Amino acid sequence: MKDAFIVTLLSLAPRKRGARTMGWLARTRTSKRMVRWFVHAYGVDLSEASRALSDYETLEDLFTRTLKPGVRPVDPAPNAIVSPVDGKVAFVGPTQKGKVEIAPKRFMKVSDLLAEKVSGEHEAVVIYLSPKDYHRVHVPREGKVLSWKYVPGTLWPVFPAAVRRVKGLFERNERVCVTLETTQGPLHAVLVGAFGVGRITLDFCDIVTNTGGRAKVQKLDDGPDLARGEGLGVFHLGSTVVLVAPPGRWKWNVKAGDVVRCGKSIGEAL
Repeated sequence: MKDAFIVTLLSLAPRKRGARTMGWLARTRTSKRMVRWFVHAYGVDLSEASRALSDYETLEDLFTRTLKPGVRPVDPAPNAIVSPVDGKVAFVGPTQKGKVEIAPKRFMKVSDLLAEKVSGEHEAVVIYLSPKDYHRVHVPREGKVLSWKYVPGTLWPVFPAAVRRVKGLFERNERVCVTLETTQGPLHAVLVGAFGVGRITLDFCDIVTNTGGRAKVQKLDDGPDLARGEGLGVFHLGSTVVLVAPPGRWKWNVKAGDVVRCGKSIGEAL
């Protein structure tokens, strides 16, 4: 009931402007007063973080925290694909008529999510990050960056109640899509923004979302080769990552509802 009320209120609010204001506040030194409250209110586990609670100077500093070396080992199996984030699996499986059912009677159309025409069916893995989670995104499978795309949009919250209530939420929200060429073909990693700070950055280029910029597509003739587990980007507040792959290339070993950790195997190449 509480989440539904929040969604109703946000339907009346200027979400992008509100997110920018919250982002500005989260980057000010004043927000340090909220850090301890946020950690306790959301149950943030700092035992694996690289810094102590008192070392975070702003709320955004906490959101974008790094971890101690070695606490997220990357599965080295040659055929593995690993989770890019800490979070909970909301969906895993094939599309049907180009869509996946991410909540009862709520469908996500892959072509709309990627903001491009796609043919045939695909497979998707949707992973939700809660406010308490580690907010950095890592490479799920080694490969060369073919392109990245920034798609401006609105900023609905992405917690489960919002996904159930808002039609086409992921396709409407601001997002960045990175396409990797892997041994199993193209792999799209879509970082979906959310209400709150609403900012996404990528580690290998200078894109910063929710700053009023226009849509942008950057195709790379000689893009960087990224290693499995290497940094890919950062959510400056919790959100969702969607992996999209051609059909029949991966055998997934997770299911909806599973809690996953960055670097752990979520499937293997077929």
